[in-house]
Amino acid sequence: MALLQIAEPGESTAPHQHRLVIGIDLGTTNSLVATVRSGLAAVLGDELGRPLLPSVVRYLPDGHSEVGYEAQAKQALDPRNTIVSVKRFMGRGLQDIANREGMPYLFDDAPGMLRLHTAAGLKSPVEVSAEILRTLRRRAEASLGGVLLGAVITVPAYFDDAQRQATKDAARLAELPVLRLLNEPTAAAIAYGLDNAAEGVYAVYDLGGGTFDISILRLSRGIFEVLATGGDSALGGDDFDHRIFCWILETAGLRPLSVEDARMLLTRAREAKEYLTFHGVAQINAHLNSGEQIDLTLTTEIFAEITQTLVAKTMQPVKKALRDAGLSVAEVKGVVMVGGATRMPQVQRAVGDFFRQDPLNNLDPDKVVAIGAAKQANLLAGNGLAGDDWLLLDVIPLSLGLETMGGLVEKIVPRNSTIPTARAQEFTTFRDGQTALALHVVQGERELVSDCRSLARFELRGIPPMVAGAARIRVTFQVDADGLLAVTAREKTSGVAASIVVKPSYGLSDDEIAGMLKDSLVHVRDDALQRALKETQVDAERLVQAVSSALARDGDLLSADERARIDLDIARLQAAVRGDKRRQIMLAIDELEADTQNFAARRMDKSIRQAFTGRNINDLDGGSGGASTGETV
Repeated sequence: MALLQIAEPGESTAPHQHRLVIGIDLGTTNSLVATVRSGLAAVLGDELGRPLLPSVVRYLPDGHSEVGYEAQAKQALDPRNTIVSVKRFMGRGLQDIANREGMPYLFDDAPGMLRLHTAAGLKSPVEVSAEILRTLRRRAEASLGGVLLGAVITVPAYFDDAQRQATKDAARLAELPVLRLLNEPTAAAIAYGLDNAAEGVYAVYDLGGGTFDISILRLSRGIFEVLATGGDSALGGDDFDHRIFCWILETAGLRPLSVEDARMLLTRAREAKEYLTFHGVAQINAHLNSGEQIDLTLTTEIFAEITQTLVAKTMQPVKKALRDAGLSVAEVKGVVMVGGATRMPQVQRAVGDFFRQDPLNNLDPDKVVAIGAAKQANLLAGNGLAGDDWLLLDVIPLSLGLETMGGLVEKIVPRNSTIPTARAQEFTTFRDGQTALALHVVQGERELVSDCRSLARFELRGIPPMVAGAARIRVTFQVDADGLLAVTAREKTSGVAASIVVKPSYGLSDDEIAGMLKDSLVHVRDDALQRALKETQVDAERLVQAVSSALARDGDLLSADERARIDLDIARLQAAVRGDKRRQIMLAIDELEADTQNFAARRMDKSIRQAFTGRNINDLDGGSGGASTGETV
């Protein structure tokens, strides 16, 4: 029997009107999915109730993959095929990856985004991320009992266009409609602001597994206005793990390690970091394949000393964001801590010392982003009530512009501009009779094109021949709510125009995405088979329960041989249910149903006799139809 989902009147939409949407925090170390039910946002757990999904994917030779805890347990045994912290690779070429020499992966430096060699072939970070998103989608559909309308997926505020587009591509591969990409600090501010009815200027300090963001927001009666943002998309808890790893190598005087030993020691480093959050001392023990034994003691003092430069590195963007917002430390009402890495005592201490107040930790830093995303998704889906609306005024993290003569950057949309936005600027031709213009769109804060990231190139053709400087070419930049860019160029006298929706140089082409979607059809088939298996297992369990209950009540209707045969059928069916062969379960169901047919008939006869014992036959038809004989059953 299904249970009704009870909500207070006015707290949620009617069940038939409720659209199933989710919020996803696609993290470097762990990922989460949350939704709003009965007016409350909550993180959805797996079948064991675990809210976190480790962002780890292991590829197998047969083309299948393991995701989450199962893959995480194999990372030291199969490091080349087990991809961790893939978020660091999103939208990046090989030259963008620091410390790649120390990673166990075999990279392919193909044009565009890097690829990784695995047992299942070449995989892009987009495909790896899609596996994580697909797992979260299945978890949500199983929990909510229906097909999802869409999702709000969070990204670091400091993600550039390439990284944002790569995230959208991953969701597309996972067959997950994206309602919006939402900056992680903004999602945290939504969760914190709505839960605490907070107003005023707040800083959101977000230190995750692989990224760092700082956002300064003004919260006021349903308006979440981002004043400034900054950060580092290649700084996070992983770097703290690596510092411990280097300390182990130096302290123990180890020789060059195999990839398996290196991954195991990195895992031990992460475990020691997490243990030091609540304890003063952590033991690091490991037996290497080389025969060497590691037995070291790491204290909070040593940990703080070897990571002080990393903590200091996070404070530089904080100072810059405050300057951009035109605010002093004294004007910040509170600091919201987001991300699992903020649990480190030295981070808490540094943030508290800088802002001269204790950071706010009343919301779980692991869950707050997913909860904020779920609330935004619920609003975008139209599940909210009248008066339950709010306004997000987010900003673009990095300036957008065009290459001009001399390899210089002309900034069109400055960083920290509120999005969505549209900005335009006029340009002209360089030579007499020039009929075409090449446009190079770039992103970054440096003055030279070579120091910024190339986003796209396109051409405007058909310009009427004129003397140099006579043409008036208006270039318009449009940035949508996801922070993604479209550029249009138009010659004003003739009206000729060209435009491009920016697909960043480090994104994937439409053909590549189409090919990956075709490959992903295997997952559709797997999903269908898995669903059919689960439904059959449920049917089998219901049948076993029904037969067992009948045997307890009316087992005396069976002979000893009949009872033994039914007991054997039940045992076979229970054994089949524990396996993963749907056909075997169905055959066992058929056998049990066949052997219980006579039993069911006898039970029905017994029930009829009991029902009519002592009743007058004439009572059955209301006393009409002939003279009464007084005969009783």
